[in-house]
Amino acid sequence: MKKTRRLHTELGFQLRNKHLKHRVIQSSETVARRLLDRTMSGQCLPWQPVADKRRVEDFVHYQLTGTDPCKSSGSLKSFDLLPQCFPRDANGLLRMFLKRVLDIAISIPAIAILAVPMIVVAFAVRATSKGPALYWSKRVGRDNHLFSMPKFRTMRVNAPVVATHLLNDPAQHLTPIGGFLRKSSFDELPQLWCILKGDMSLVGPRPALFNQDDLIAARTAANVHTLPPGLTGWAQVNGRDELAIPDKVALDAEYLRRHSLLFDLRILAMTAMKVVGGSGVRH
Repeated sequence: MKKTRRLHTELGFQLRNKHLKHRVIQSSETVARRLLDRTMSGQCLPWQPVADKRRVEDFVHYQLTGTDPCKSSGSLKSFDLLPQCFPRDANGLLRMFLKRVLDIAISIPAIAILAVPMIVVAFAVRATSKGPALYWSKRVGRDNHLFSMPKFRTMRVNAPVVATHLLNDPAQHLTPIGGFLRKSSFDELPQLWCILKGDMSLVGPRPALFNQDDLIAARTAANVHTLPPGLTGWAQVNGRDELAIPDKVALDAEYLRRHSLLFDLRILAMTAMKVVGGSGVRH
């Protein structure tokens, strides 16, 4: 555990850990396949002309290593026709600036309006179970830097520190009001502070736990790690807990390509409807 944390913190996931590197390469193939499926079905068109599976995988390899996988064989670069989908150019910087303006413009009034409800929830958490009202966890932020993210505690204090879907029986670890907080998404409200600080954004890939190596590797392979994590995201409004990791990362990669101020506003509106319906939450 200490070794993993040190690698995450000091090396910034530079793939020096052979086990993590193997997972990144393995995940790149799976994510490439999902991206290809979505491209062929017309759900997203990240590349023109339409790429085949080998070219997509070669492009992921290039993004991952910076080397041409075809040079050794003397063949043409299979990714020559694939534009760089993840540039940090002037337009990208402008999009990120507008994204930050939106984050501040919404988070400040939201904190003011929701301050009293959050205090009520905090008292309810303390009154119904032992332990603090807030649970702070190490999460993976932009460029794979770790940050501390708060949530209203929905699990008992002795619950294992792993993703909920990895628990054999998540329900037995929930507090009396934990299920309600998760279904209503009230447990996420303290993250408005992270948005105000700049560790998170309103919209983006949901931040992974520091020990979710499969998810971290897949996002790194698809360059999704270059985005700030979000309170909600394109994957959340298209399945949330019901999505497998490759499908989730494929949606995150699609958001990376399409993200804009208007797209963020669309996702926020869709999130509001999802929260009211309580859909996509397993536990």
